Amino acid sequence: MIDFLVRENDFKAINDTHGHAAGDAVLTATAQRLSDWCGRHGIAARLGGDEFAAIVTDPGHTAGLFALRIALDEPVTHSGHALPVSASVGHCHRDQLPVPVLTDALSAADASMYAAKGHGRRNTR
Repeated sequence: MIDFLVRENDFKAINDTHGHAAGDAVLTATAQRLSDWCGRHGIAARLGGDEFAAIVTDPGHTAGLFALRIALDEPVTHSGHALPVSASVGHCHRDQLPVPVLTDALSAADASMYAAKGHGRRNTR
């Protein structure tokens, strides 16, 4: 099992510049894109704010991470405007943990996601 954390980059700027309805459109698009990517291989959920989680049960599905990166970086259209968006993705292979507990895996994925943000955003770690 592989756990992912996804966080929008510069989400506050979208809310501040374009309004909360635009921010909601970005969150909805991110949720849909992550859910579409998981497909039948896992499940996606919004944790809160601009943070999402996904659990993928098929390790082979991670070969499609590049497709997820492309999908998350596609502009979101709101009120006729294309809003530039990007996200950072962290992941953890649960079988690499001493005891494969979900909370530990999500903590490891969270650390990976912040490492991705630290490497220029639009990254996966």
